[in-house]
Amino acid sequence: MGSQHPEYERHVDNDGVTRIQRKRTGSGMWIVGLGLGFTIVCLLLSAWLVASPAPVPTTPEPEPVRLAQGAPAPSPTPSRPAPKAAPRPQNVPAQPSEPAPQEEPVVQDAAPSGPAEGINLYRPGTSPLKQGIIVPENFELPPGFVRHYQSTDNGEGIKPILMFHPDYKPVDSKGAPVELPSNRVVPPELAPRGMPIEILELPEGPEGVEPIP
Repeated sequence: MGSQHPEYERHVDNDGVTRIQRKRTGSGMWIVGLGLGFTIVCLLLSAWLVASPAPVPTTPEPEPVRLAQGAPAPSPTPSRPAPKAAPRPQNVPAQPSEPAPQEEPVVQDAAPSGPAEGINLYRPGTSPLKQGIIVPENFELPPGFVRHYQSTDNGEGIKPILMFHPDYKPVDSKGAPVELPSNRVVPPELAPRGMPIEILELPEGPEGVEPIP
């Protein structure tokens, strides 16, 4: 019987059957060789990294310092010649000053004599102030009565007094017309019911005073 090939192996099972198979050694050796080669490469790479010097960081070069050029010196201002002193005037005899003009006195217009006509109807002192019953501001007047406002010649306002309306024509209980004062100022006995009676006191002035009827 010949010798068995080293790459094959023989196996006999329980039934007495002999099986010849190829040994599985090639793949194991290949894996071992690959691992060994990878290990060698890693060692070489580590040795190279350790042996190579570390990179030195480069620092930027400082910029050259520029010296500021000095501003040009201002040119000297040409000096002006000093003004010559004016000669002093000689003593001149003083002339007499002219007298100041005197203001002429204002002559007031004299009041025209005779009956008042036109604008003279409203000159000061021609319309006397009427004396009457003072009308309160919050008092409501009945029909036929009005507030009469007047002022002095100086423009000073006076409290309003009670007067009859020009169209008012009162009658008594019998229907007869009641005679009213000529200046239409309401006397105390004809004042509206409930109105407080307070007579206006007028100051003396050029206007004069027309008393209450």
